[in-house]
Amino acid sequence: MSIVKIFSDSTSDLPQSWKEKYDIRIVPLYVVFDDATYKDGVDITPEEVYEQVAARGALPKTAAPSPADFMTAFEPVIRDGGDIVYISLSSALSSTYQNALLAAGEFPEGRVQVVDSETLCGGIALLVMKAARAAAKGQSALEIAAMLKECRSRVETEFVVDTLDYLYMGGRCSGMQNFIGSLLKIRPVLRLIDGAIVPVSKIRGKKEKVVEQMLQHALAHAGEIDRELLIVAHTLAEEDARYLEQALREQTGVDEIATIHAGCVIGSHCGPGTVGLMYMH
Repeated sequence: MSIVKIFSDSTSDLPQSWKEKYDIRIVPLYVVFDDATYKDGVDITPEEVYEQVAARGALPKTAAPSPADFMTAFEPVIRDGGDIVYISLSSALSSTYQNALLAAGEFPEGRVQVVDSETLCGGIALLVMKAARAAAKGQSALEIAAMLKECRSRVETEFVVDTLDYLYMGGRCSGMQNFIGSLLKIRPVLRLIDGAIVPVSKIRGKKEKVVEQMLQHALAHAGEIDRELLIVAHTLAEEDARYLEQALREQTGVDEIATIHAGCVIGSHCGPGTVGLMYMH
């Protein structure tokens, strides 16, 4: 039986320890300012992205890895006789999935299984860890891909942004909405629904109020949450992340609660101070 290697892209924001433990391979997206192109998490950090945004007054563009990037990443594993399961950023948000499919088509049929996560950040990480543990138990690439396609609809991904500035600069809210929202301290709660980012509520007041609502939403469904792993993700929101992790650890029966730092691509769309919860039910 072939060894199965798990791949994802940089928007999965996996901690280094997980990548090392399960030998998970990462294909980075690109962060592009006018005069420079960086590989997410390789050539640039989220903090450096925020510094450049502040200096330039404009967001970077983000770009998917090319089919050639994927072929270069996949080729050594296939050459050594291994099979691959690649778990992508939601196809509704990026051409990453499509480019990985094109690359997979260049290898013998069935050797590279490409799965659309239909989510982002910690939501992808949940699926990646499911896949990595299944591969460690000897499941085939086809079996793992089928399992992921069955359970991806059960991933809950919800987050709140601290500033509307990045959504405004990225064209995701109007200048007037940004002005009024900033004035009234309105903070949108965003959720992944059918692979797309959808605002589900707008809460006025301190960020702590919004974080508390997100926590209560999760606790209301605590009995349905997959006990294996729950993820708190954030962009320079350590205090909020610590609060959520501690509260969830005390009030749920989840075996592992992990806090991860969202990378450059996620951060460049949401901005610093974003915090989110990702779990399966």
